[in-house]
Amino acid sequence: MSHESPEYTVQKSDAEWRQTLDPKRFSVLRNAGTERAWSGSLLDEKRSGVYTCGACNAELFSSGTKFESGSGWPSFYESINPSAVQLITDRSHGMSRTEVVCAACGSHLGHLFDDARQTPTGDRYCMNSLSLNFAPEGAVDPA
Repeated sequence: MSHESPEYTVQKSDAEWRQTLDPKRFSVLRNAGTERAWSGSLLDEKRSGVYTCGACNAELFSSGTKFESGSGWPSFYESINPSAVQLITDRSHGMSRTEVVCAACGSHLGHLFDDARQTPTGDRYCMNSLSLNFAPEGAVDPA
């Protein structure tokens, strides 16, 4: 279920993605897999910083929008900016959900739900830890 489109600024073949991503990350990011609930390394991350795409490092979420949703996956109530992610209707597994993909490379990040009444937006971007990298505040690479 990988998303390939000329609109993505980062373009790689599956073979190229396999060279840069370990098998677990490839499964989630490029084949829309899901890690087990409560197993992700970023679930309990509390430091200030930025969450980036695990495939292309595009900035996706700010730590200031992360919240404890009780779902078992890192959750955010909004993306770092509206153009950072792309929302796609996902009708797999007999459900209708909103898939969240990186707007830069089309990699699968997780799903968006509108069940977070405790947040300013009501949204819950339910992300896989394997789909994200975390850059602590002050440790961002000066490009």
